[in-house]
Amino acid sequence: MSDLSKNQYDATEATRGQTSPPEIDPESGVKRGLKTRHLSMMALAGIIGPGLLVGSGGALSSGGPAALLIGFGVIGIIAFSIMQSLGEITTLYPSGGAFTKLADRFVDPAFGVAVGWNYFIIWAAVLANEYNTVSSIFVFWSDKVPLWGYFLIFWFAFLAFQLLGVEAFGEAEFWLALLKLGGLVAYFMFAIVYASGGLVGQDHALGFRYWHNPGAFADGFPGVAKVFVFCSTFYAGCESVAVAATETRNPRHAVPLAIRQVFWRIIFIYMGAAFFFGLTCPSNATGLIKGGSKALKSPMTIAIQNAGWEGGVHLVNAFIFATCLSAVNSSIYIGSRTILFMAQDGKAPSFLGFTDKRGVPVYAIIFTNLFGALSMMNINTGAGAAYSYIVNLSGVSTFLVWGAISFIHIRFRSAWVSQGRSIDSLPFKSLWYPWNAYFGLGSNIFLALIQGWTTFAPFDAGNFVDAYILLPLFPIIYFAYKIIFKTRYWRLHEIDLDSGRRVDLDAQIEEEYLSGSEEALAGSKKPLWRRIARNF
Repeated sequence: MSDLSKNQYDATEATRGQTSPPEIDPESGVKRGLKTRHLSMMALAGIIGPGLLVGSGGALSSGGPAALLIGFGVIGIIAFSIMQSLGEITTLYPSGGAFTKLADRFVDPAFGVAVGWNYFIIWAAVLANEYNTVSSIFVFWSDKVPLWGYFLIFWFAFLAFQLLGVEAFGEAEFWLALLKLGGLVAYFMFAIVYASGGLVGQDHALGFRYWHNPGAFADGFPGVAKVFVFCSTFYAGCESVAVAATETRNPRHAVPLAIRQVFWRIIFIYMGAAFFFGLTCPSNATGLIKGGSKALKSPMTIAIQNAGWEGGVHLVNAFIFATCLSAVNSSIYIGSRTILFMAQDGKAPSFLGFTDKRGVPVYAIIFTNLFGALSMMNINTGAGAAYSYIVNLSGVSTFLVWGAISFIHIRFRSAWVSQGRSIDSLPFKSLWYPWNAYFGLGSNIFLALIQGWTTFAPFDAGNFVDAYILLPLFPIIYFAYKIIFKTRYWRLHEIDLDSGRRVDLDAQIEEEYLSGSEEALAGSKKPLWRRIARNF
């Protein structure tokens, strides 16, 4: 390591381990109340909600079942790459601001501002989508209360819950995530029985009928390209463990565990949902997100209706509503923490950086929740059209933020080596570096540029603006901030590699971590198969 010998390193860590760190983070003022199981469930199933269960209907109708599988698979590979990069830097620096603050240190303060505001835009759009879905479900059940009435009821309910504190949020997310996993397993089992012809009263096996009629691809390659935008929004949130790391009791133990579980989230949840939705629901079904209907229909809803169980529609909607509770909750949490950390760094209005004595960012929560009102465009455009508009807005921002994470990781590794530090001393090492990081950077830039190409021929001005309006926002923010505040692009030897580290709150876990660090510093080398398996 740069100026520290191994003995000095061990002495420094031992001294840090003897002092129990405070539960309130001294830099950001938030409370370190999330347990390891909370963060693990957030990584595995936290943000699953209307995006996957309902929004996949739009992807299915645009591309068909084969395009849905391709889209989920390709974006899943990219998401895995991003999480490997994020795991390495977040485990070492679980500080407030996550990758937005690390962008300041490893690249340029102006770069951090651009990344932070683009990331907030993602969660403002996702939040609006989720309010759109939850309000539409209740309109489907009863239209006696107007859409805006349901929205106001849920707006105040979610605001009150968020103000309870991070422990309440973490516990609710844990149990709701278990419910979501159980519900998906139940649907996967139903899909297998339905496709095999095992339902009561079912004359013929369904098999892969919908892959032949209406077909595996709804619109050829253009349909596959459209699916990429939807899928990027579904995967948005896998990087949220970095935002939650500051409020985690034992980040050096919990973050690597959560990062590794994202692999199973991709395989079981996303690829499983893509396969079984395409198997049981035709891509030309009436009611999928494509038109201007006031109510949304999930592929799950349509599949159960087609199977002959009309009453099952209400059960599916109840399940989707339960997932909405978690998804809205997560969106407010991630969005509010993003704007909180930016405000504390001078990248947003300063009043949004306030936290009360319980560590709750009150003003940031209220500010983020206000963006849920975007869902009211449903009143004029219909739930399906409103969903599609907002998805297109947030899709390009997801690609830009993910590409930025890969670039931050590349800069970190370059600085780490340039300053003479050992790669073996890192508590979490990214798999297949540098190829993985450069793949993440290149693929996200490529997808950000081509995600709206279907609007070119024939040219559709409205959809073109919707697809690309946020693309120039990143360089505009970057250069405007750079010119006004005269920021610098850091040279590798200038980058601060020491600030932002902290010990775990639980002494036993911190002791286990220190023992692991000493083994790493001693140069112990595990077999290749064990190192690969550890990342899964």
